[in-house]
This record gives sequence, structure tokens and C-alpha cells, in this order.
Amino acid sequence: MRKNIAGCLVVLCMGALVAGGCAKKDLVKPEEKAPSVTAPAPETAKPAQETTTPKAPVTEQTPVREPVVAQEPVREAPKTGTGDLQGQLQKIYFNFDSSDLSEDSRNVLTRNAEYLSKQPSLKIRIEGNCDERGSDDYNMALGERRAKAAKDYLVNLGISSERISILSYGEEKPVDPGHDEAAWAKNRRDEFVVVK
Repeated sequence: MRKNIAGCLVVLCMGALVAGGCAKKDLVKPEEKAPSVTAPAPETAKPAQETTTPKAPVTEQTPVREPVVAQEPVREAPKTGTGDLQGQLQKIYFNFDSSDLSEDSRNVLTRNAEYLSKQPSLKIRIEGNCDERGSDDYNMALGERRAKAAKDYLVNLGISSERISILSYGEEKPVDPGHDEAAWAKNRRDEFVVVK
């Protein structure tokens, strides 16, 4: 009986040592950026492990200013299907930790309002989205503020508020799953969904 207990303890200790020795280590320090790769690695090189940067809570006092993604190009006139109606409404993008509408966003909203004016029976839902930084609760509230800012702008342009609903997804529906500024800029957006 003692041999069985001693044997189990030895196996458990060995398992703990192996598991502790195989812990994932970051290849890049959080404050450094990994160098971008422009050419394929030689066949003899070992594949790099995926690194993750820990999430830090974001507050309204964050002084970082980051670029906004360029707005989508203007599309052709609508066709008949719901998908075609959906394609006429363009996304808008936001700066980091902001629900303020940029000039580009206001121009896109003006075009969206013109389209909605020509489709008086069309109802839409504005979906506010955020990048992955910040807590879940904070990002849900920020996504709602972004959707409300777009709705208020459309209402000021003459679109009935009864035709517009809002919904926040926070960070739950990223367009780009990356963990860098290029991905985050694409994820800070409002989408316009036709609900008829």
C-alpha cells in the first residue's frame, strides 16, 4: 500500500515538473513590437510561437490618439434584393476610446441618410462595435454610445427615429481578429443592418 502511495506521489511530482517546465513563454516583451516578416522564413528555422499581449483596462482618460480607417467607397444605385439594400449602407469608424463622429463619418452618414430618404419603408439597426481593449462592460457602453451618436445624426438629417434601432456588441464581433492597431481600427465601427 505504501509503495502505491509513494509511486503515485512520484508520478504527480514528475507531472508537475514537466507541466511547469513547459509553460508558455512570451517571445516578445509586451512593450516591444514584434518585427514584421517580409520574406518567408528558411526551412530550417523553427516556427515562432503565437504571442498574446495582456489586456489592460481602458479608461476615458487614455491620452492615446490613433488613426481612423478610411471610409468605404460610394456604391452604385440599389437593386431589388435585401442584400442589395444592405450593401447601400456604409460603415463608419471611430477613433480610439471615442464616440465622436469624424468628418468622414458624418459624410458617410449623410449618404446613408440620402439613401434612407429614398427608401421610406426601410428600417435599420445600428450596431456599435469596439476593439478588444477595455473591459467587457466598458466596451458595451462605448458601443452603445457610438450607435446612439450615429442614430442622433441620422435623426437630425430627417430620418424618423422609429425607423432606427441601436444595439451594442462591444468587442464581441471583431471584423479583424488581429491584436494590432490595423485590426483595432477596423473593429471600432458602426454597422447598419437592414431589418425591414
